[in-house]
Amino acid sequence: MVFAGLSDQNSQKPRYSLNPALFFLKTRTGQAVGLILLATLSFAALDTATKFATQAVPVLMLLWFRYAFQAVVTAALRWPVQGRAFLRTPNPRFQALRGLLLLSVSTCSFYGLQHLPVGEFTAIVMLSPMAATAMAGIFLGQSVLPVRWVLMAVGLGGVWMVVRPGGQVFGWALLFPVVLVVTYGWFQVLTSRLSGDENPYTTHFYTGLVGALLLAPVQLGVWDATAWSGHWPWFLVVGFLGTFGHWMLIHAFNRASAGVLSPFLYTQIAFATLLGWLVFAHVPDALAWAGIAVIAASGVGNALVSLLEHRRRRQ
Repeated sequence: MVFAGLSDQNSQKPRYSLNPALFFLKTRTGQAVGLILLATLSFAALDTATKFATQAVPVLMLLWFRYAFQAVVTAALRWPVQGRAFLRTPNPRFQALRGLLLLSVSTCSFYGLQHLPVGEFTAIVMLSPMAATAMAGIFLGQSVLPVRWVLMAVGLGGVWMVVRPGGQVFGWALLFPVVLVVTYGWFQVLTSRLSGDENPYTTHFYTGLVGALLLAPVQLGVWDATAWSGHWPWFLVVGFLGTFGHWMLIHAFNRASAGVLSPFLYTQIAFATLLGWLVFAHVPDALAWAGIAVIAASGVGNALVSLLEHRRRRQ
């Protein structure tokens, strides 16, 4: 829709013409929202591509390439801009631990997606921000509002609706997303406490480097030249989507606060469910749909509470 301004008496042409969508994208917040949507779409596509590719290639081989690709591409893009400063970090142990935690997250994701539908898997994993809040409250003594505990309980109720006994996804493979949620919760707690002094591009590089180095010795036993020669495009797709998604996150959070952007992260559930239907013809059952909606609603509610808390502190 185009909005027209008041016209001059001597002219029938409006003083200005404004498309609201284009105007919104010209603001830093609008750009951040656009970037966060690109990130969630990339991550949903990454999970879908991973589920498809791991049917034909070794999981650890694909996982190593994903991290090696991230390290090499990030260094190639940022070294000409930052030089040696790109490698400097005040917390090398933080970078190593962060890389180890994210590698654990990715390992659970790659193996879990072999056995679980993309949409339901993503919905369970999106409990991670609430898990991080609970861990910060229990183990670090941070204050957590009662409404947050209620939202967490609601989110867990949504998970039960998705993974209930007799449902489409009930089975031993649920162990992967459960471990992933706990590990990624600790990853978020560590990042929020220690990353204030870190350059996000440097952190992005070391995350890829740590994962690639830890997995490098394993490649001696799992490397399959036939899998590489026959399916190399899938390696590139997985490497690109993982790197591109995190790159979009960095640019998004450089333009707007986490409180503003966090609700939009839950669009990944919608993207993942849609891609799961398009690629694998999987449709969640009615109760799973309801559970997915409950998880998304509780997550958005938790993000909005965070935004209100942030604004109250600033005031």
